[in-house]
Amino acid sequence: MSVDSVRRPPSGPRAELKRQAIVRAARELFLREGFGVGMDTIAAEAGVSKVTVYNHFGSKEALFTAVISGALDESLAGESSAALEGLTEADDLRTALVEAARTWVHAVRSNHEVTALRNLVAAELHRFPELGEAWKHHATESHHPAVAGALRSLAEQGRLEIPDLQVAIIQFYGLLVFPHMVFSSYGTHIDEDLTDRLVSNGIDMFLDHYSPRDA
Repeated sequence: MSVDSVRRPPSGPRAELKRQAIVRAARELFLREGFGVGMDTIAAEAGVSKVTVYNHFGSKEALFTAVISGALDESLAGESSAALEGLTEADDLRTALVEAARTWVHAVRSNHEVTALRNLVAAELHRFPELGEAWKHHATESHHPAVAGALRSLAEQGRLEIPDLQVAIIQFYGLLVFPHMVFSSYGTHIDEDLTDRLVSNGIDMFLDHYSPRDA
């Protein structure tokens, strides 16, 4: 095992600022030039050395994964995250889920950079299959912590019966967000009326499957 494979990334406030600068620079350059952009260029854009970039991420694949993970998290930040966290306190779970889903789906649909990054992954996989390998070691829950946390809490409360959380997370995404990802990859969009119907019916389908049988 090499020294690089066991080296821990730098930590502390200054290191975190550098890490954020690297991710921001990489995001801009990946969007502009694709995955083929050099690490030297990323380091220069971030105002750090190439050694610093490797100390933080180890490889360009790991850096790209960090960029994509951060972009996906954006759709669950702010109002979307608060709405999901508030589900455990809701008296009417269906209404709360529908409202949370609407907020979340709107964030996904309106963040064009996130859409561009998702499409970039699909476009680059044939040239850089190692990008797919970079995702293999990330569990579904680590990709979607806000959704995982909300569903887990509801299951612990007994408000949902979820025997397989990993499957439930993917199904939740499949009903609510994946249709927009698929359509956007073809350069088109689902209109507002159909979006609202997809949300309402998607939540009904999810609850029909995961609500306690004695409810």
